[in-house]
Amino acid sequence: MSTTRVLRFNTLPKNQAGAKRLNLLIASFMILLHVGAIASFFFFTWNALFVAIFLYWVAGSLGIGIGYHRLLAHRGYVTPKWFEYFLTVCAVSALEGGPLLWVATHRVHHQFPDKEGDPHSPRDGKWWAHVGWILVGNALRQDASTIDRYVPDLAADKFHVWITEYHFVPTVILAIVLFVIGGWPFLLWGIFLRIVVGLHATWLVNSATHIWGSRRFDTRDLSTNSWWVALLTFGEGWHNNHHAFPVSARHGLKWYEIDVNWYGIWVLKQLGLAKNVNRAKLSAPPYFSA
Repeated sequence: MSTTRVLRFNTLPKNQAGAKRLNLLIASFMILLHVGAIASFFFFTWNALFVAIFLYWVAGSLGIGIGYHRLLAHRGYVTPKWFEYFLTVCAVSALEGGPLLWVATHRVHHQFPDKEGDPHSPRDGKWWAHVGWILVGNALRQDASTIDRYVPDLAADKFHVWITEYHFVPTVILAIVLFVIGGWPFLLWGIFLRIVVGLHATWLVNSATHIWGSRRFDTRDLSTNSWWVALLTFGEGWHNNHHAFPVSARHGLKWYEIDVNWYGIWVLKQLGLAKNVNRAKLSAPPYFSA
């Protein structure tokens, strides 16, 4: 069965940075999330804070960093299918879209880094790189031909196709559970505030680590290493390292470059849940140089 029949992808050409057509549905949803995040400060409890921190790690580290990025997008290591699906469920709770769309967008970014075709390059503007590309047009709905070209591996997997179509379901279920257990504090901190902070942290990888920071490798893009973005994203801020060695499951290449996601993958390896783990060899030239 083709992805076109299974998924309701938008078949219109993707908007460029100069397009002015605001996606009202996405914009309204983002406003709602931010209003809820602000409201959370009026419903503070220590338990709600701890829930938010734990879920931030589950969604941001296990889900986005270890799952979507280093496993699905780059295949930096191999894990059993059931655990791959578990990491994917963790990732969709970040509300950054389903695996087919997230991975396709990221692979396009790596094919055209900071060039024509990059969906979120700061060359089109700092605000565009951070969130503008999300708010304008159909950035979160790839056309079927893009899916077939960039994520044929995921498009052939029935679970990944299903969870992409219904990626919001786990978060809705989680929101109901949190509200039943802890009322408004758990809901606002565990869903709204946690998701908003996670979204901006991920967007900072697209914007800040292509604008500010240091460059260890002379790659063909604007990628930089940013320690503070790395702290917010569990290690994804070592972005210049990543663009130099995209298949490497380890992004923090020096002992002082804190990479929580790599520590997680190392633990998975010790438990037998991660195999064929790719690691950058600094003695070898970068995969992609200028």
